[in-house]
Order: sequence, then C-alpha cells, then structure tokens
Amino acid sequence: MNKKPEIVVVMPAYNAARTLQKTYAELPHDVVGRVIVVDDGSSDETVKIARALGLEIFVHNRNYGYGANQKTCYVQALKTSADIIVMVHPDYQYDPTLLPDVVKPIVDGAADVVLGSRLMGISPMKQGMPWWKFISNRFLTKLENLVFHLHLSEYHTGYRAYRRDALEAVNFGMNSDGFIFDQEIMAQFVALKARIAEVPVPTRYFPQASSASFVDSSVYGVKILLLLIRYQLHRFGIIHYRAMDSLSRRYGP
Repeated sequence: MNKKPEIVVVMPAYNAARTLQKTYAELPHDVVGRVIVVDDGSSDETVKIARALGLEIFVHNRNYGYGANQKTCYVQALKTSADIIVMVHPDYQYDPTLLPDVVKPIVDGAADVVLGSRLMGISPMKQGMPWWKFISNRFLTKLENLVFHLHLSEYHTGYRAYRRDALEAVNFGMNSDGFIFDQEIMAQFVALKARIAEVPVPTRYFPQASSASFVDSSVYGVKILLLLIRYQLHRFGIIHYRAMDSLSRRYGP
C-alpha cells in the first residue's frame, strides 16, 4: 500500500465485561483508526463498558451466534473507509499489541488475508490449550491443507486481518451464524484464490477466555468435514455453491 492504511478493529463480543477494557487498552492506538464492538446479546455489562470507553457499538437484541456477530462486524466495518479490517476477540486471549505484526503482510502488499497462528511459536499446550483441542486442531488443519492445497499451521484462530477488497469479494452474508463461519469464509477466500499468510501469536488460556466445550468442538469438527466436501464438490463442478462465487472482478474467474 502506498499510503498509510486505515485500520479498523472489530470485536465480536459476548459477555466480555471482564476483559474488554484490558483488550482495548492494549491495542496500538497509534495504528488503529477506530474500534467497532458488536455485542451479541450479552447478559453482563459488556455494552455499558464499551459505551464508557467511547467505542462504536452495535447491539444484537439476543444471542444470534458467533458467525452472525462477525457478519455485523464486517458489514459495519465496510461502511467506514477502512483499508484493513482486523478481528480481535475482546476476551484477551490473543495479544492485542501484536496487531502491527498481523497486518504487516497486507501493508507490504504480500497478502489479502492474514491469520494469527497459535501453532507457529511456543506450543499452545504449554500456554494452556487442552490436549484434545490441540490434537483436533492439528488433524483438521492437515485435512484442510490437503483440500485447500495450502501449508498453513492452523485455520482455527480468532485473530484475523483482511484487506478490504478481499472481504468485499466474499459472500460472507451467506455463511452460518455459528462457529463454522470462520472456516466457511476461509473456503471462500481459497475459492477466490486470495493470498493467505500467517504470523505467530501466542495465546492465553484462563477462565474468562472463551473456549468451546469438548462436545461443541466435536460438532464443529464434523461441520468442517461437511464444509470440505462442499468445497470439493464446488471445485470440481459437481455442485455449484453460490456462496463460493466472487462478488468482485478482482478475484475469481
């Protein structure tokens, strides 16, 4: 990018009252232009704290789901003049100070999408990741790499940066309202041949940090397998999925 990019941070929040202020405080405010919080029907004081911090906040009238939250985040971010949109979870699990590292491949013109990977540096198990979650992450990542023809260390991260025109090109509005949204949008980027990079980001595991249960993680894993089947069917022209089509002439055929 020739000019200093405008960076907008989006925070999909749900009962993040205990960690929102700390997460916001550690963002590099000399780099971030604005912060948008979308509250997905929290029952705690997330909204009150966000307003006290003077953040832009959009409130869902009930809990619609993680994917639905992200949809609102991106719709609102794209209404601004953002060049780069960064999702930072407000649960303080991912280090907000690393944002410049996360956006650097986009700023340098080397990537359209950047994932903050927990598996590129110190073992996440040493940082508190449950063993079963580590094993399932490794298995699903290897399977996704095989199907997507990529070599990423992980896909299952909540720290992500998107180049504006790449995010505008994917039909994320057709994706699930649940946790599988993260992998659906990745499949869309792969279908569009977007350039995907990753940088190492250490994580924290503590009671206030969001974490799916074993059962929820198992259901999530099955949904990923079904998504990969859909992607292959689309890729080989067996079944056409509109969600995989590009909304921009810059990407796709």
